[in-house]
Amino acid sequence: MSSRVREILLAARENRSFSAAAWSYGDHTGSWDRGVVGTLSWDGDDAAEGSHWDLASVTKPIVATAVMSLVESGELSLEDTAGDYLHDYPDHNASLKVRDLLTHTSGLPGQVPLFRWNPTSETLLAAVRNLARVTPPGTSVFYSSQGYIVLGLIAEAASGLSLDQLVRERVFSPAGMANSSFGLPAPMRANAVATEDDPWRGRVVQGEVHDENAAVIGRAAGHAGIFSTLADMELLGQALCSEGLGSNGRILSAQTYRVMSAQRTDHLNHRRTLGWMGADPVTSHAGDLIGPNGYGHNGFTGTSLWIDPDSRRYSVLLTNRVHPSRSNTSIARVRTLVNNVAFGSAAPTGAR
Repeated sequence: MSSRVREILLAARENRSFSAAAWSYGDHTGSWDRGVVGTLSWDGDDAAEGSHWDLASVTKPIVATAVMSLVESGELSLEDTAGDYLHDYPDHNASLKVRDLLTHTSGLPGQVPLFRWNPTSETLLAAVRNLARVTPPGTSVFYSSQGYIVLGLIAEAASGLSLDQLVRERVFSPAGMANSSFGLPAPMRANAVATEDDPWRGRVVQGEVHDENAAVIGRAAGHAGIFSTLADMELLGQALCSEGLGSNGRILSAQTYRVMSAQRTDHLNHRRTLGWMGADPVTSHAGDLIGPNGYGHNGFTGTSLWIDPDSRRYSVLLTNRVHPSRSNTSIARVRTLVNNVAFGSAAPTGAR
């Protein structure tokens, strides 16, 4: 049977929306349709089942899920502040709350290119520490990668683990995601899907984190940097459709999952849960057919994961829409079309 998603993605590749794409959609029991199309770069080898994709900001909700596991285990509270764990933070940022960082309502600014003025991890993290808030906390959803850098540092201090170890133990391992990690070892980079021909680095980025602030930090950070495969992202989608039950154990209890995925900011300018985007019809590109409680996240490189908890369906889309240039914005419509098929199609015969 012909796959409508494959047709959509092949047409998008023909229009040079990306050189490669992978997709999967289904429910808590498994995939209904999946595949890979295209090449690792425009002049590269074919993308394959085991190719690694830079998730970009899809890193954020994965880190948030690990943070919620710390809340569940009593190691952290949503009302805890940065100053409770990061004792060198100045007064104006010591009061940053975990809850507000998770929902992007902390007031910290958004996509600040700190890497341009801070060439080392130490100076960049110091710049994050001293950022001025642009809105009072709790008054506006202001998307902030810098806020998630702070959140990752809090999670490390609260758990006593490095962020990569925390995410591996609390998310990847119970979900069965054996091929996901912050960054890739050098021997594996040639099998990663290329991202931007980056003017800052002077070369095409492949197998290294695309986000420049994360590149300067040089280790696991809360806002970007996870690489994953199609099969691993399917496992995460299915675990979320099962209220946190992964193939190797529970990521979160059902109660913690429900608290995490509940909409929190409907009274503000964008829909947010504790760590995830809500299905905002204007900005999320989650599609026209996802349910009212749908949630997920997009990544700048062209990745996304969306969940409809009511129908227990997921939709994974992985692309390299920034290759070779981030100026390409055609991914928005592609995301919508793919998610429409994922959430609107009839279940295959035998699916529950």
